[in-house]
Amino acid sequence: MSADAELHVRAGQTADGPFAAVITPESAGWGYSGLRVLELPPGGSHTIDTGDAEHLVLPLSGGCRVECEGRTVDVAGREHVFDRVTDFVYLPRAAEALISSRDGGRFALPSARCERRLPVRYGPAEQVPVEPRGAGNCSRQVNGYCMPDGFPADRLLVCEVLTPGGNWSSYPPHKHDETREGESRLEEIYYFGIASGPAGPGVAYQRVYGTPGRPLDVLAEVRDGDAVLIPHGWHGPSMAAPGYDLYYLNVMAGPAPERAWLICDDPAHAWVRGTWDTVTLDPRVPLTSAGGRVRKEA
Repeated sequence: MSADAELHVRAGQTADGPFAAVITPESAGWGYSGLRVLELPPGGSHTIDTGDAEHLVLPLSGGCRVECEGRTVDVAGREHVFDRVTDFVYLPRAAEALISSRDGGRFALPSARCERRLPVRYGPAEQVPVEPRGAGNCSRQVNGYCMPDGFPADRLLVCEVLTPGGNWSSYPPHKHDETREGESRLEEIYYFGIASGPAGPGVAYQRVYGTPGRPLDVLAEVRDGDAVLIPHGWHGPSMAAPGYDLYYLNVMAGPAPERAWLICDDPAHAWVRGTWDTVTLDPRVPLTSAGGRVRKEA
């Protein structure tokens, strides 16, 4: 398998015990970003050690209770990622946390190696910034769970993007692999959820390509539970096939002293942003809110 092909992590490829997926800085070949996906049966529980990384406990499906450093937090969660914006919990580095679930569920544990130790905190769904982005067939919804302008952390940045079937997101292609004016160096994980259709599981596509000095060439057909690693280079578009809504969780972290999400568009495609002023937002966006699936009037 080529190094580029290894950037596409297929569902189940890194499963380990109760974890459906395990991506560590070591396995990714970088320094900061990580993700584990914990699966609990009804009545199940698991204790995690955060080690040298701050974490979120972010439900993909189901609700849970998180007990850490004398604090107990009940997380309502959601039925699935296309159901609603979820609440979540922040865990500091060097902590032990017990995660339990009465009804079972699937819980993302995005992480970032860090230096500062911040307290355990609860993130209510109602306080998660929900941003419609783009226009026309580039319309999508961004939920900013742990971004610099909304939730304090040391290095961790986490958001999720919902893209209606047939639309493109993560577009124009952009990069964040240099520390310079207007750009921050961030490693990134895309973790995908794909809505099913009447005949079975859906499909989507992810493009990643490099610069002349740092070549990279990935076009991945992604399924539910797949991940794509972005060590550097331009990434996008994320393409939702017609008929199948697309979800992805973005986990980012990097070495810069300032925690910031600063990107540079591919100059060949940056002009596309300028067309959005004359195109309306796709009426399917937003797909969800903290109150649940958004139902549009006919």
